Amino acid sequence: MNKLFQSLLNPEVNGVPATGDNPGSASAEGHKKRPILNRRGFLIGATGAGFTLAFYRPGLSVAQPGDVVADKTFDPTIWYQLQTDGRIIVNIAEAEMGQHVGTALARIVADELEADWSRVELNHVDSDPKWGLMVTGGSWSVWQNFMPLSRAGAAGRQVLIEEGAKLLGVSPDECRARNSEVLAGGQSISYAEIVQRGDLSRTFSESELENIPVKPAAERRLIGQEALALDVPGKTNGRAMYGIDATVENMVFARPLIPPTRYGSTIQAIDDSDAKDIDGYLQTIQLNDPTGTVPGWAAVIATSFTAANKAAERIRVDWAAGDTATVSEQDILDHSLRLIEETSQGALVVDDEGVDSAFSSADSLLTQDYIAHSVLHFQLEPVNALAFQEEGRWEIHTGNQWQSLILPVLAKALDVPESQVIMRTYMLGGGFGRRLNGDYAVPAALAAKTIGRPVKMMFTREDDVRFDSIRSPAYQRLRMAFDADGQPIGMEHHATAGWPTQVMVPAFMPAATNEVKYDPFAIQGAAHWYSVGAHRLRAISNDLANDTFRPGWLRSVGSGWVNWALESFMDEAAHHVGRDPIEFRLALLKAEGKNAGSAPNAVGGAARQANVLRRVREIANWQQTMPENTGLGVATSYGQERNMPTWTACVARVRVDRETGKVNLEKLTLVTDAGTVVHPDGARAQVEGAALWGASMALHEGTLIEDGQVQARNLNTYTPLRMRDVPEIESEFIDSTELAVGLGEPATTVVGPAIANAIFAAVGVRMRDLPIRPAAVLAALQG
Repeated sequence: MNKLFQSLLNPEVNGVPATGDNPGSASAEGHKKRPILNRRGFLIGATGAGFTLAFYRPGLSVAQPGDVVADKTFDPTIWYQLQTDGRIIVNIAEAEMGQHVGTALARIVADELEADWSRVELNHVDSDPKWGLMVTGGSWSVWQNFMPLSRAGAAGRQVLIEEGAKLLGVSPDECRARNSEVLAGGQSISYAEIVQRGDLSRTFSESELENIPVKPAAERRLIGQEALALDVPGKTNGRAMYGIDATVENMVFARPLIPPTRYGSTIQAIDDSDAKDIDGYLQTIQLNDPTGTVPGWAAVIATSFTAANKAAERIRVDWAAGDTATVSEQDILDHSLRLIEETSQGALVVDDEGVDSAFSSADSLLTQDYIAHSVLHFQLEPVNALAFQEEGRWEIHTGNQWQSLILPVLAKALDVPESQVIMRTYMLGGGFGRRLNGDYAVPAALAAKTIGRPVKMMFTREDDVRFDSIRSPAYQRLRMAFDADGQPIGMEHHATAGWPTQVMVPAFMPAATNEVKYDPFAIQGAAHWYSVGAHRLRAISNDLANDTFRPGWLRSVGSGWVNWALESFMDEAAHHVGRDPIEFRLALLKAEGKNAGSAPNAVGGAARQANVLRRVREIANWQQTMPENTGLGVATSYGQERNMPTWTACVARVRVDRETGKVNLEKLTLVTDAGTVVHPDGARAQVEGAALWGASMALHEGTLIEDGQVQARNLNTYTPLRMRDVPEIESEFIDSTELAVGLGEPATTVVGPAIANAIFAAVGVRMRDLPIRPAAVLAALQG
């Protein structure tokens, strides 16, 4: 059974979601106990609030489904509700950060339900155990929800048809559902009337629900069709609430005072004498954190953020720094190289037989090293959180991507059971993986506990950057062995970086072939679909990076830097044997053996990756004659995970200024096979946004570690892609009815190597450090 489907059936304890189409509410009303649920059954029923779907658990005080309905105890329900006025409210447990995830998920429900799309609304829910694993990342949302939501919609349609038939006095076989109505010959009855008049109580066992038939693709009427994203009106008319908008009565503001190292710093003295004359300044407190999330922190408390901000500039803190106070980017990379050269280090994620013999018998060998430097998130909305206690329960108001990860940490920090902490949902002013790590909520909670009143902790841009969970610098070494005909017979890939999963959620780490646990999100993308003979893939945790900062997931997770090395190397391998880079890759994308693919997610295997590569070659006019100093480069990927492949290919066109080394990105051409595309406009936005992020990280942004902290602190020195540098983008989706997979990240991973490969095609120099700076290009041209 699907992992998210399982998690959605976890027992409910308490709490209710925010209502309406706006995530975010500072109201504490309605926090009432609710019956405990599990995966034993599926309930459809009519209550005073309308038509409901939920799970019930026999043997409790609400053992009988009829009693549950009569007592109106299931409000809200697991997936959606039909109200007596005809509105369909779909519960969304994923975070909205600009990707229109609610619209995509609601369309899956509405299509199977045969709902009137104009009556569909979104309800972004607060944290509650009944939602199971609450996480928005990894491009998982549509992929993991598609079938559970489809079955939920199909179950609702089936029951509505059955009950509608009774009310119309006909057989269900004579009826069909369309546009929130049940139709039979010349008769019709609306869903609203069925809910008002019908007896809709039904139960489905887990196995019955899994086997309920869903529509064939040819009968879909909403999935794949254009529609306005349901979150757009609220974002444009100001109704949308972001974490930074949250307020409650009696609230004070806090700005953090961040120590010189992420770990190990301690406060020896605080002097706030120069801040006491600032109007609104209250006090500066030391945060004592039992979780180790914010060691050595202090917080400036004031009646306004302006006052807190002014006071923070005048307060002097005497810190004893931790052990990493002198660590630099180069120190981390040097340590990476030592780890790679120690062959006993790391997890053997792939370790085919015959690797060593392939290299010892090879006619020729190719070895190259690749570096990717530190990258910051720089989401538009700096991190923030509001924390307060009410009626014995702690409320945390913030935008967050992984509620299930931070709630236990907050409970430990506050020294209360996890059932006494709830996270209220707000829209995110940009996430990109930063808010998967909800560490920024911990100092707000600690401050509120210390002073006994609501605290709104707000980070300045510089605070946000210093506390960022950065994408770690990475070092990779790739090797390939060739026979006398230039065919690959063996390949090795060694990769090391700081590991976010190891630091924040080690339970997510699987064991490799040598039984060493590894971070899958720091190596995904390297378990490629190329047939290269015997293959060895080794992932190594950089402990110095882990100790210096808290490594984080950043849009494309680890695959951004992994695919940078892999696809740059595949291009170099093609030129090593004198082959066209696309033809070389196509010859290796054989849908056979472990690369044949499998149902339900990877049907077609390597053949589908070859298909997007052929198509991008065609629409990019790959063989065209290029102007001087202009070139085309290609890269391809399956996305992030082999069990969720999103086949993507990119051709980049660049022009290089030989006098300055500046790389002008002129055009990106992308082809994507993501299976069924649920929301086309949202899908296009995802691919284009991901591609531009990839271009930004390739040519414009990035920083270095200096004295244990990031060097760039604001947008005057950290320079993401500007509007003037946005290239022409041509993007196409493969028309497919295969299972929907993820779209948030794959296009990010192909752009960097495509640009580097285009630079080589344009001027004949290889760039192996990311980001690609003009000075480095000029040095290579002059060298």
